[in-house]
Amino acid sequence: MKPPEALRRLTRFPLGAPSWPTSVERPAPRRRVGLDYDHAWSRRYPVRLARAVVMDNITRPLAKVLAPPSIRGIEHLRHVTGPVIFVANHTSHVDTPLLLANLPVEFRHHTVVAAASDYFFDRTWKAAMWSFLLPAIPIERTRVNRRSGDVAAGLLAEGWSLLIFPEGGRSPDGWAQPFRAGAAYLALRTGCPIIPVHLRGARQVLPKQSAEHTAQGGSGTEARRGRRLVRSPVTLTFGSPLSPDEGEDARRFGVRVERAVAVLADESGSDWWQARRRAASGHTPSQRGPEASPWRRSWALDQPRGIPKETEAERWPPR
Repeated sequence: MKPPEALRRLTRFPLGAPSWPTSVERPAPRRRVGLDYDHAWSRRYPVRLARAVVMDNITRPLAKVLAPPSIRGIEHLRHVTGPVIFVANHTSHVDTPLLLANLPVEFRHHTVVAAASDYFFDRTWKAAMWSFLLPAIPIERTRVNRRSGDVAAGLLAEGWSLLIFPEGGRSPDGWAQPFRAGAAYLALRTGCPIIPVHLRGARQVLPKQSAEHTAQGGSGTEARRGRRLVRSPVTLTFGSPLSPDEGEDARRFGVRVERAVAVLADESGSDWWQARRRAASGHTPSQRGPEASPWRRSWALDQPRGIPKETEAERWPPR
């Protein structure tokens, strides 16, 4: 039975949705995802308060149980005022929560994370989840995007610190990838110092599963473990703040930042003194890995990095 004509009229526009002409093609609904996602809500006070409760009462305790941390160089953050740009290596999806959970409280709740727009913001529910939990902001990682830079620079100007992984993505085999100059460019543009950070051991907690390890008969720890979480200790090493020298461009400053992270990697595998001695002599072990087949790179990852033996003149104290 059809409803009365008077009732049908009440359900029409403006009380109901307007009709659409059948001769006009209806446009597809616009999806506000990726770089178009509106993430400003994630930095409002009620959301920040809820995120702090989750971080301090769930994320931090879980991180300490799953990945017992050994933290070095945290004293470098005690005398830093204003926002900073954290630059870290990237081997696992747990890098971000581990790093945020172990930051001092003045940075922990006031740091945004630069996340790939094509991965973390490709669905509305994912964008909302990561914006709340981290909080994440979308950036273009495949090419230079002025819009991403403007958003990041604006947040730094508002007093938010920024966490960025300049490799552009997780390492496929544990070795470092070349750094991109985005973080160095933001430091030049905003005047904020860069804090280099190195994480060792996060790949053992949750490795990246590459295509070659998904096939039956693959080798390596990824093939045996897949993507499940494994309890394993991690080491977080913070370096001293870096600022661009006068006349230094983003490319040269980016190289210096990458070198600083490599020195921290050397320190986490040895000690502060030996790492600085090797850095001063230009013998910091390469974090890029050997130019070899995948199995050879995997084997070399956990081997000594070919640190040159000390000569009699370099040994201290002398015999």
